[in-house]
Amino acid sequence: MTKLPSKGKPISRLEGRLKVTGAAKYAGEYDADDLLYGYVVNSTITKGKIKIMNTSDAMKLKGVVEVFTHENRPSTAWFDFQYADMDAPPGTVFKPLKDNIIRYNGQPIALVVAETFEMARYAATKIKLAYQEEAFETDLEANLYKARTPKKGLASMLKPPPPKPKGNFEAAFENAAVKSIGVFKHGTEHHNPMEMFASTVIYEGKNKLKIYDKTQGTINSQLYVSNVFGLKMKNVQVIAPFVGGAFGSGLRPQYQLFMAVMASLKLKRNVRVTLDRSQMYTFGHRPPTLQTTKFGADENGKVNAIYHKAIGETSQFEDYVEIVVNWANMLYPAENTLLEHELVSLDVYTPLDMRAPGGSTGMHAIEITMDDLAYKLNIDPLEFRLINYSEIDKSSEKEYSSKELRECFLQGARQFGWHNRNPISRSVKRGNKLVGYGMATGIWDANRLLARAQAIMTNDGKVEIKSAVTDIGTGTLTIMSQIASDELGIPIEDITFSYADSKMPFAPIQGGSFTTATVGPAVKASCKALIEKVFDKAKYLNNSVLSEAKFEDVIFSNGFLILKNNPEARINIKEIFEANDGKEIKTTNTSMPNPLKFGKKARAVHSAVFVEVEVDEELGVIEVTRAVTAVAAGKIINPKTAESQILGGMIWGISKTLHEETILDHQFGKYMNASLAEYHIPVHADIHDLSVVFVDEKDDFISDLGVKGVGEIGVVGMPPAIANAIFNATGKRINDLPIHFDKLL
Repeated sequence: MTKLPSKGKPISRLEGRLKVTGAAKYAGEYDADDLLYGYVVNSTITKGKIKIMNTSDAMKLKGVVEVFTHENRPSTAWFDFQYADMDAPPGTVFKPLKDNIIRYNGQPIALVVAETFEMARYAATKIKLAYQEEAFETDLEANLYKARTPKKGLASMLKPPPPKPKGNFEAAFENAAVKSIGVFKHGTEHHNPMEMFASTVIYEGKNKLKIYDKTQGTINSQLYVSNVFGLKMKNVQVIAPFVGGAFGSGLRPQYQLFMAVMASLKLKRNVRVTLDRSQMYTFGHRPPTLQTTKFGADENGKVNAIYHKAIGETSQFEDYVEIVVNWANMLYPAENTLLEHELVSLDVYTPLDMRAPGGSTGMHAIEITMDDLAYKLNIDPLEFRLINYSEIDKSSEKEYSSKELRECFLQGARQFGWHNRNPISRSVKRGNKLVGYGMATGIWDANRLLARAQAIMTNDGKVEIKSAVTDIGTGTLTIMSQIASDELGIPIEDITFSYADSKMPFAPIQGGSFTTATVGPAVKASCKALIEKVFDKAKYLNNSVLSEAKFEDVIFSNGFLILKNNPEARINIKEIFEANDGKEIKTTNTSMPNPLKFGKKARAVHSAVFVEVEVDEELGVIEVTRAVTAVAAGKIINPKTAESQILGGMIWGISKTLHEETILDHQFGKYMNASLAEYHIPVHADIHDLSVVFVDEKDDFISDLGVKGVGEIGVVGMPPAIANAIFNATGKRINDLPIHFDKLL
């Protein structure tokens, strides 16, 4: 069928008005009759046991309904298999209120349920606690001798371990004409979305629940609740149409969901549990990571030896891993490589994916090392990367499904004005500020998973698409509507995309930049099947003018099926529905990559980042004054929302490099700056001229939509590009993040 054009249109977000006017409802805002409020009590020690928990004073307060602890927690099914949710790493899933053992500082140890939130919060202060404290370890650097290889599990499918060594790294590095050795570290970072975590549980009787949850996967939360509480999946409905930021924090069900469901089932009442800002620091984080690199190159600039080792933090009960060291050989075709990743188990909660997990960590070390090599070789950093350009992923010896990184380099450099770079540090000034240019390469996985979608056409020719996928602010609602509009050939105004409800067709958690490439093909497939179904019904109408036509001979436009070569031969869609007794026409379809084909090529999205910084020569204050990111990500469905994603990633890159860090006092095992007042992130005054270039790239291998994700790629190249620009400005190579002014004084 001929389709009306809609791909590539910079359409504003369809839900934008609801959000900016406050009409959009979030998980903690849904009204419910007879609603109870829960407030979570958190441990103030880091390791040990609860010896006394006296709740009698709290229970005496008017309006307090119950205080749940490990002593009176209702029994649960406690899904004992290793994976209680789609994103669980190897190990034992944390079970709130399971026993009196304290495993980390801030662990939830009680839930106060009252008629008002204020009373629940006040009653929490009346609980008397006594602990038996034990020695703990929270310092990664002090425990490196405990580093070990991560356990393997189902998560290895999306987070593969480092590839096996190739060639002879030691000999190649020893004989390299030019060498660069670097040690890198970054501290802990915490997710700080605007919307705090909340769950509103509506008790519908007979252990049937409707849950409004802050989550990146409605079916994942449904799976968790069903497994933990022994409920039938069909009796658990999870809804999350609006999510006020997540960035990975909502991939796993957080403990407020457990608490709210537990209380609702026991009390047979509607219950809401909302975490406050400080409690957002009691689960999940980007783990502090130490890295060592050793790269060697010949006198012509060809990298022939790559060593990259990372040591990351994990909890005592799960093995959280990231892809940190795999990237260098995916980009640079050295024949001799040694890549290692180890973990140290500490008395902290399990880390959690945070935008570009592993990628933003590893590329920081890789691209600063590449910049250092280029400097030592006296080769322009851009030229150096072109010398080491490869059309294949050397780590797997597979050809890329598509790779327009070379064009990213060229177009990004041209827009930025890279040719104006002065390679000599401290040679360019604006007043009292040193000016520096830096660049870096970015890479991220281009994955695709299984998803389903339903398409329903009503007798007015309008179509509803259904999918359980969430929209965490990335524009999913808008671009899925665009995909349907394009496939059906009807205006986007006649499309309704219903989503974020676990009762709808399956979609995986929204993360990893794979949502459009995963759910988009399912939407496309269901729309194609729908219009074929409509066409089949049209063919068999009495005296149909399309009786001899084939599907490809027809277009659908303005409520008519029209024969291409004879526009007068047309059928009003109303005739089809009249013959169908007015019943809606619907179809549900599954889309997934071909497992026999998908692994035959490497798949990635690429970027080139160019940054200008100004550094106050006396004060050391750093400003990112300009940045350009050129991205090759297949077909861009909506340039407006895609650009927004890249710009958001660039801002996060500035935050990661210059601002963001959670400080853990190892004397107490406690995060000391658990608030937005003290956890530093950029404000408007920190952000200046940022621009995005989308390079044309054709990729029909990953899916017939030709799309790749853009959620993470905007972050990965920014930290090293900024650090490299600071070196160009000051002559000082700083490998630790965040880079604060004191390191430049």
